[in-house]
Amino acid sequence: MKMDRRKFVSLGSAALVGLSLKGDSKIEGSFVNESFAIGHLLRDRAAFSAPKRVEKVSIIIIGGGIAGLSAAWRLQKRGFKDFLLLEMNSEAGGNARYDQNEITAFPWAAHYVPVPGLQAQYVRELFEDLGVLKDGQWEERYLAYSPQERLFIYGRWQEGLEPSIGLTSKDREQFQGLESLFADFRKTGAFTIPLEAGKNSRLQELDKLSFSNWLVEKGFDSKFVHWYMNYACRDDYGALACDTSAWAGIHYFSSREPDEKGPLTWPEGNGWITRRLLERVGEHVRTQQMVHRIKEERHGVSVFAGDVQYKAEFVVFAAPTFLAHYLLEGFPRLNDFIYSPWLTANLTLDRYPESHVGEPTWDTVFFDSPTLGYVDAMHQSLSSHVERTVWTFYWALAEGSPAQNRQLLLDKDWHYWKEAILHDLERVHADIRQCVSRIDVMRMGHAMVRPAVGSIFSDERQRLSRRAGRILFANSDLSGISIFEEAQYHGVEAAQEALSRLGGAG
Repeated sequence: MKMDRRKFVSLGSAALVGLSLKGDSKIEGSFVNESFAIGHLLRDRAAFSAPKRVEKVSIIIIGGGIAGLSAAWRLQKRGFKDFLLLEMNSEAGGNARYDQNEITAFPWAAHYVPVPGLQAQYVRELFEDLGVLKDGQWEERYLAYSPQERLFIYGRWQEGLEPSIGLTSKDREQFQGLESLFADFRKTGAFTIPLEAGKNSRLQELDKLSFSNWLVEKGFDSKFVHWYMNYACRDDYGALACDTSAWAGIHYFSSREPDEKGPLTWPEGNGWITRRLLERVGEHVRTQQMVHRIKEERHGVSVFAGDVQYKAEFVVFAAPTFLAHYLLEGFPRLNDFIYSPWLTANLTLDRYPESHVGEPTWDTVFFDSPTLGYVDAMHQSLSSHVERTVWTFYWALAEGSPAQNRQLLLDKDWHYWKEAILHDLERVHADIRQCVSRIDVMRMGHAMVRPAVGSIFSDERQRLSRRAGRILFANSDLSGISIFEEAQYHGVEAAQEALSRLGGAG
């Protein structure tokens, strides 16, 4: 099933060419959750109207993703109520947004959380609050049902994503050798979640080398090994291994226990967590409130959003950190914060493809595809028979420069991306066009921070993580790795710092 990538990839990126538009009129859909036009007002330094009123509040949280919602959760849990969360979009959640149709709820981006280890104390505390962790035991209905993952390779399905079909003895030895190296790194205590719990600064030198170069230096030349390492980097970082810090690549495999139970998931993915957090803090959340200016003053901070000037003691800046350059006067443009563009789509299926043989899995991936495959929202269903479902399709535009791929996202219309998605799927599911009735697409130009070479331990990132002044940065990009645990950690830490400096119990 190996495809001709020259027909699939152009511009050195994930741009598709030569697709035959087959125009299935029954497949409807659109772009959804579009917010780039509003965001570009900041980029282009557009003029905004003067505020019409002033509102005083002790703490303003900017950004309603997991970091911002976690900051709000911590403030609420500590009994502190004089705060507001301002979210630019019509719904909070960021990369943990979700939606629902007549079939099921489904995610728009993040769709699971690995079972957190003991060091991820804040995540475990949250999951205890939400009933996911009870008396030290994980609620079974929130653990991904089996079978969890499968890979289509050389015309066959295999269980698990690490290739096992078509390997030589040398390939298998290299996988075993790499697993042994990752186990040794795990024992050092340097690769932790959250990152701030780590130790062994000597290994920080790995941040100065790309993951692909590290693999070559260690003698790993198996095409299967390199495909799998590239897949891991694209999946978690939206980047190829050659554009990823070796430290971050190793962290992917060495920060968690290899035999951990999980992951934790829901039909709507991490949107389930967003919904539960909003049940607790929703009264403090104001959506469609795009902050367009922040002014740090002698005795506080002024935040301008819409027609309101908010006067606060502290700001928890939970939005992507690169936005500070456009919001804060004199704030420099950041060099070590690079963001990966993504495309996600939700496909409504009126029936499963005939090629969807065997028991369906939760996560499906195609070997040697530029996409990341899809997850099945109905996999967690307890129904004995499922006919209709929703697949969430993931595509990190990793090949080529992020700026080039952001432009590609904007330039191509919905019909183009619909065909690109179907073109990828029908290589395995030949009748996919007869199964799908709707494809909705979400474009994210700055979906997640990319752990580029040298970025994890950069001075720039370390400085912002200290949270000096009245503006306390809190996005997961402070870690250089955009995962749930890091977003939650930084949100909680920023909230606790604000409480402490207000004289409360942090």
